[in-house]
Amino acid sequence: MALLAAVALGQTSVAVSPAPEVKNPLAGNPQAIQEGRSQFRFNCSMCHGVDAQGTQKAPSLTTGRWAHGGSDGELFRTVQHGVPGTLMPAQESILTETETWQVISYLRSLQKPATLAGDAARGREIFIGEGSCLSCHMVNGHGGRLGPDLSRLGAERSAAYLAESIRQPSAHLAEGITEPNKDLAQKYQTVEVITAQGKRIVGVALNEDSFSLQIMGMDQQLHLFLKSEVREVVHKPKSLMPPYPPEMLSDKELQDLVAYLAGLRGQP
Repeated sequence: MALLAAVALGQTSVAVSPAPEVKNPLAGNPQAIQEGRSQFRFNCSMCHGVDAQGTQKAPSLTTGRWAHGGSDGELFRTVQHGVPGTLMPAQESILTETETWQVISYLRSLQKPATLAGDAARGREIFIGEGSCLSCHMVNGHGGRLGPDLSRLGAERSAAYLAESIRQPSAHLAEGITEPNKDLAQKYQTVEVITAQGKRIVGVALNEDSFSLQIMGMDQQLHLFLKSEVREVVHKPKSLMPPYPPEMLSDKELQDLVAYLAGLRGQP
């Protein structure tokens, strides 16, 4: 009682030891890694990709950079309880604690230190200058609205994914929601609307249902349509972003650009 009274009066302090950090009991276990791979592909690949490389819906889990904490305990909590306010759902009713540790073991096995040979400063010059990337993409509040916001791209995608997306922008777009292991988010597929007057408007769909369509046009203006009032709506499984083959963007320039993009973490 005397100690409690003293604490209440501010006459003393009691040191509280931090809780011990939770460690994965299956870390490095080859069988756990294999089981985790199977669990991941069955439960997680729909959003994160079959090899955890990320999709339009969810980030890559191979970069070693974690938006919501990267310790074993934090990863366990993210998987089990989800992340409120995001598309990451709780898995506690799907994965047991052991299965969750197996998935974490598998994800740890994918972590490879990124060796980026490019010059990020030169990559930024390409992005802002001759690449004209800001005309379509936004970074930290500056740029266009036609393509995806790239402000946190480096925290969400691997360097290999970035390089492929520059060389082949349509590679990760879904051809159909029933195709196995394809990225299902179709937000940045090309949409073409032919109005009743024959006017052709091309852009990307922002919202669509059975009766209406909203697209961001190549003029970077929002266009709203009632489907009953247009002649045709055509969805094309390709990106509006043009491919950048080596004759347009050399391998060295690609390395520089990827180095810049990989450094984007949502900070100015």
